[in-house]
Amino acid sequence: MIDLKGKSSMADTMIVASGRSHRHVGAIADHLLRALKDAGEGRARVEGLPHCDWVLIDAGDLIIHLFRPEVRAFYNIEKIWAVDAGHRAGAAG
Repeated sequence: MIDLKGKSSMADTMIVASGRSHRHVGAIADHLLRALKDAGEGRARVEGLPHCDWVLIDAGDLIIHLFRPEVRAFYNIEKIWAVDAGHRAGAAG
């Protein structure tokens, strides 16, 4: 879980998780989408479900990334968000 408050305006929280296979990633995504719908968040947008290498679920203030382990290691998005927001702003200006 990555707290995005103060780091990004796109969401408050990002969750990054892995499944063991394409089928496992798809099953986790289906389960989460059902749980979000049951919680009244049925408007979540989904990308990547047909291939299930990397599934992105955008539920507004919550973004969920589901990866197969090899794909997660390749993209390493946790490292992108590990940089302090103040450092990033200083580098851009």
